Amino acid sequence: MNISLKQLSILEAIIENRSYTAASKALFMTQPAVSMQVKKLEEQVGLPLFERDGKEIVPTEPGKELLFYAQNIRQQLEEASEVMEELRGLKRGKLHLTMASTANYFAPQLIAAFKRQFPKVEITLDVTNRLGLVQAVENNQTDMAIMGKPPSGHHLKGIPFIDNPLVVIAAPTHSLVCQQPILLHDLADEPFIVREPASGTRMATEHFFNQHGLELIAGMEMNRSEAIKQAVMAELGLGIVSLHTIEMELSLKRLVVLEVEGFPIKRQWHIVHREGKRFAAIPEAFKNFVLEQAETLLKL
Repeated sequence: MNISLKQLSILEAIIENRSYTAASKALFMTQPAVSMQVKKLEEQVGLPLFERDGKEIVPTEPGKELLFYAQNIRQQLEEASEVMEELRGLKRGKLHLTMASTANYFAPQLIAAFKRQFPKVEITLDVTNRLGLVQAVENNQTDMAIMGKPPSGHHLKGIPFIDNPLVVIAAPTHSLVCQQPILLHDLADEPFIVREPASGTRMATEHFFNQHGLELIAGMEMNRSEAIKQAVMAELGLGIVSLHTIEMELSLKRLVVLEVEGFPIKRQWHIVHREGKRFAAIPEAFKNFVLEQAETLLKL
């Protein structure tokens, strides 16, 4: 196939705008010119790329597949452009990070320290759940992610850079606060405020309880650590969260870390990227910066 970059740009614009007319305006082209390029592209592919859904233009299955490759090609070209600029001595670049919501409690410190070394760097930061993290890295929509251990079977590489201990938290008025240290089976009947099932924290906690022949009782389910902390402070149950997320609440004595048998659960934060990914200079510098400096900057 002899597909041009211009044709791939037109494909992306049509799918984004769901209209030939809107795509032509976004690309500063005439609608007949856009239609002609689509016709040529479909002739090259040998398959229809678009179909009508009411008044909107939507991609066919071949159109969706070609979009995936178009986005990857654009990403690779952007990376190549950044490398060339840096080789010409331009001290700037872009960094696209995606991270778990829990990492948002400490990652700004890393980013701020990195920006002091590279003040002209443009940083884009997305915060999402575990599934969104895996998809963003797998589909090359981000340079790297900050998350717990990545799942196997996704062609992802995870490099640990700092400990992420999970601890049991309670309101200061909870009856267990006066009974420390606490045996694990003493928590068997306690309701827990837990993360959603796909959360790395939830999976690690359930695995820990199962290993010890116990079942985690989910009293309430929340999709953010902040919501769990608020529910625990309201005496709705116990919580299990990353120690990184409760620094302020501990200093203000709004939460207590319980001394429970087997805790903290030992986990680690990872820098995660696609296997074999070739970084531009700035993302490579950030990865090395985190691996070298995070433990010093983020002491608990």
